[in-house]
Amino acid sequence: MSENETATGGRPGRGRRPATEVRAAVLTAAGRILLDEGLQALTFDRVAREAGASRTTLHKWWPSPGALAAEAYFARSRPVLDFPDTGDLRADLIAQLGAFVRWLKEEGAERPVSQLVGAAQLDPGLARAFAEEYGRPRRELARARLRTAQRAGLLREDADLDIVVDQLWGALYHRMLVLKAPFDASVVPRLVDHALHGAAPR
Repeated sequence: MSENETATGGRPGRGRRPATEVRAAVLTAAGRILLDEGLQALTFDRVAREAGASRTTLHKWWPSPGALAAEAYFARSRPVLDFPDTGDLRADLIAQLGAFVRWLKEEGAERPVSQLVGAAQLDPGLARAFAEEYGRPRRELARARLRTAQRAGLLREDADLDIVVDQLWGALYHRMLVLKAPFDASVVPRLVDHALHGAAPR
C-alpha cells in the first residue's frame, strides 16, 4: 500500500484518506475494543468496520488480529506510562510503577494484557509484535533511567540493570499472571526499596 493509498470502507461520501490517517483510526478502534471488551472481541472485520477501513488493508499491515492488538495496546499505553526523570530515582520508579499498576487495576488494562501474554504463547506474530512494539521499548526506557542513575552514582557501577528491571516489573507480572494474587499501588514502594537496597540487614 503506497503512502497516498487510502481505505474507503465504512465512510461513505468522505472520499479517500491518507494511509497515516487510516492507520491511526485502526489503532484507535483496536485499542478501544481491546480495553473495553478484551482480545477475543478484536477481529479484522470488527476493527475495519469501526475504523472505516477495508479488511484488506488490515491484512496488509498486520499478520494477525493479535499483532494488531499488540500495536494498539502499545499506542494506547504509551502516554499513560511515560517514564519520569526528576533526578530522584526512588520517586521516579514509584511514579512509573504506580502508573503501571493503576493502568492495570483502575483503567482496565489487566484483562487485555493477560490475554495478550497468554495468546502470544501460541501466536508467533503476536509474540513478535508484543515484544517489539511493547516489551523491549518499555524495558529500554527503564534501563535508560537506571543508567542515568548509575552515572550519577545512585546505583553501584556493577549493578545489573536488567535484573533490577526484572525485579520490579517482573514481580507485578508474576502476581498478575502466575499467582493471580491481588495487588494495588501500595505494593510499589516496597518493591522499589527492595530492588534498590536488597533484603540483607543494613
